[in-house]
Amino acid sequence: QVQLVESGGGLVQAGGSLRLSCGASGRTFSNYAMGWFRQAPGKEREFVATINWSGNTAYADSVKGRFTISRDNAKNTVYLQMNSLKPEDTAVYYCAAKGATGRLIFSPYEYDYWGQGTQVTVSS
Repeated sequence: QVQLVESGGGLVQAGGSLRLSCGASGRTFSNYAMGWFRQAPGKEREFVATINWSGNTAYADSVKGRFTISRDNAKNTVYLQMNSLKPEDTAVYYCAAKGATGRLIFSPYEYDYWGQGTQVTVSS
């Protein structure tokens, strides 16, 4: 079992920045593909970013150039640095993990573990 705990959400003005963190339990974190998703009220959960065990990354077009996903395997933590935030980035952000794979994973249905989510609100 892997437990994921997100932190770092909050209220920020448009144009501002936030850094989300996701701490993971488990001894094999370095073997996990990690992802960030978000869900706004009344909308489906959508892909934001993913990173594999070797540090390759991929992003949704809506956040490309503004968000950066990274990981620190020594700390069992994945980060999402969010810059130039827009009101449409407002959502609950979730991190997710899938074990024993080197792939980049874009679909929420492929992930094995989820955090509880952290709220990000961007005011205009």
